[in-house]
This record gives sequence, structure tokens and C-alpha cells, in this order.
Amino acid sequence: MSGIYIVGGGASGLFAAICAARRNKKVTILEHKDKPGKKILATGNGKCNYTNLVQKEECYRSSNPAFAGEVIRAFDVNATVDFFKEIGIYPLDRNGYLYPNSGQAASVLEVLLLEAERTGVTIECNAHVQKIDKNLAIYMADRKYQAEGIILAAGGKAAPAHGSDGSGLSIARELGHNILTPLPALVQLKSGEKYFKTLSGVRTEAEVRLFIDKQMKAFEKGEVLLADYGLSGIPVMQISRYAAEALSRGSKVTAVLDFLPFLSKEELKEMLYFRLKRNAKETLEEAFLGLLNKKLAYVAIKESKLDPYHRMKDIKDSQLTQLVNQLKEWKVPITDTHSFEHAQVMAGGIDTKEINPVSMESKLIKGLYFAGEIVDVDGTCGGYNLQWAWSSGHAAGTHI
Repeated sequence: MSGIYIVGGGASGLFAAICAARRNKKVTILEHKDKPGKKILATGNGKCNYTNLVQKEECYRSSNPAFAGEVIRAFDVNATVDFFKEIGIYPLDRNGYLYPNSGQAASVLEVLLLEAERTGVTIECNAHVQKIDKNLAIYMADRKYQAEGIILAAGGKAAPAHGSDGSGLSIARELGHNILTPLPALVQLKSGEKYFKTLSGVRTEAEVRLFIDKQMKAFEKGEVLLADYGLSGIPVMQISRYAAEALSRGSKVTAVLDFLPFLSKEELKEMLYFRLKRNAKETLEEAFLGLLNKKLAYVAIKESKLDPYHRMKDIKDSQLTQLVNQLKEWKVPITDTHSFEHAQVMAGGIDTKEINPVSMESKLIKGLYFAGEIVDVDGTCGGYNLQWAWSSGHAAGTHI
């Protein structure tokens, strides 16, 4: 059976299939899970943040950052909103983050499946592709298909429970494509510091700077979650790609946190002096009541080699300076990231130098196209990875 074959029935695969079928192509999706689009259901905490009105080049990471921009400009956020409106998704705008008005990720998957059915797309589930040759023959355990064109949209390695097991990367490598080292991204960061056992569960606003071998690489701010293993929260996950890259090459990685970003060092010190004057019998720990989480204040004092129960009147200026520095420049050595099982997306993948950004066609094999996370492009939190799926799927689906 000839026609267009799409390996992978996730966001980019479904989108590419619809785009190809709308151009009167005979399209078959080969999905190795029992149902297509499982990862879509998990996005946006089950609400599916399917794109973002703010589109900047820095929202997409790659060894070739300009590549993603070219693909996305060809099918931008406005085209995405129009497409989804057409098939039934009315956007709910939350400060530029767009969700389906239903508040359900299932709505996005269901309208895509309905449109795929309407346009005549065939979906084969539990279809395990073992090999693709350079003549576009697809080999499976019990059958072989000869394709007119193939879109490899099999995802990366993040969240393998939803289907991204890295098998597509192996297929691309066997076809001669260079694979940039797959690494977890949008993932938690681990540290060996023992105090995290005490801090586990604390949520607090903070600024996070990531240093690679003493050079600052990334900066984010927002709510940070402190866990028994180390650091989590959106600001941490945003910078995790750079930490993973640096750790993979053996570099020293340090996260420096400012737990009171709305106060300068001088202002914080002045506030503590005011409390000292107001109540000299107050303990050092009590001086942070209403200012910091109690567990965080306790650990900060201990890490400054001070006694939490020391009276404020007995604290020396140098000790106060030490404590202020601890809270404003808290250095956390990063030893690892969480695994792909916990990652929202994969960094690395098929080298974009080997892909035509207009069509997403392989520069090595005519008739072979790529879409989605399998390519070396990953977005930050906020709907950017799905926008990449839609844009790259549209390019592949309309040009195949």
C-alpha cells in the first residue's frame, strides 16, 4: 500500500497528517502506542497550553536557533489560532498563554482526531516501525510498506510513558543523520546538599542564575520549588537545558538563588537592623517571621554558621552581612538533572543542518521529512513546544 506515511501520532504527527490530507494525499499514521496523542493530554497540567501570543527567538533553543524561527514564521501563532478555531477550539487567553476555552487538553486531541478522520487519515495503532531504508520502505515485524513520502514525527526521549522512547532517533541515525546528544530539558535539577531534606516542599519567589564554570549562562525568576533532591519550579526548568548540556561535558554547574529579589542587600540589612532596634530580645529566626518561609530562614541561618536562637542584640555586623549574602546569593552545586521520565521535552536530536527549514525535508534522503521533538529544537515553558509541533508539522505536511 503506497501513499504518505507518518511515523508517530503525537502533536506534530497528527498535525502533519491533516495538512497532507488536506492536499488530497493518501495519509497513514503509524503510532506505536495503543492510542494517538497521549502526550497532548498531559500538557499544561491537563489543560493544554497549545501556543503563546508572545513569540521570540529566545523561546526556542537549538544548536541553530535561527532554524526554529524560520519554520515558525511560515506558520505562526496567528495561523495556529485560526487553524484551531476552524476545527473547534476557542482560545482562552491567560496573559498570552492560550488554552482551549473548555479547559481540557482532551478537547485539543479530540478535534485533531475528528479532523484527521474528516480528511481521510488512517491511523494504525500498536504499529512498531523497526526500520526505514533509503528507498522509503518501512519495515515492521509482520509487514512492509513502500511509501511515496515519510514524515518521521516519532518524538524524542522525554516522558517515555506517553510514547517518546527514542526509537525514531535510532531510525534517523541508521539513515545517516547526525544526532546531537539527547538530554532532558524542562526538568528538575539535583543537588547533593543535605539541607534539601529540611527544605522539601517549600515554595517561594526567587531569582535563579545558572553558572557554567563560573560564567553566567541563564537567568530566570518566578516561583521555585525546593525538593528533597534539589530544585524545581518553572524558573529552574527553563534553565535546565543548559545545565544538562554542561553536565554532559563535565563542566561545573552552580545555581545561584536570590530568595529576596525585591530587596537589595542594603535594604535587607537595614530591615534586620530595624527589627533589632525594635525588639533586641527577638531571636535571629524570629527576625524573619513574615518575610521568609520558616524552614528556609532556619536553613539560611544554619548555612551562615549562626545559631537560629541567638538574640538579635548579640549579632555582629559581620554575621549579619554573612546572612544577607547567603539569602541573596545562595549557591547550589548542581550534580545532575532528573531523568527523561520526568522531563517535559528533549534537548538535542536530529541536526537541523541536515534539514530544509522551508519544507522540513531531509537534505540527505529525498522524500523523508521530520516534524516535532525529534529535531534539535526545544521550547521554553508556555506553549512553545506545541507551537513547534504545529509549525514543523505544517511545513512537513504541506510540502511532502
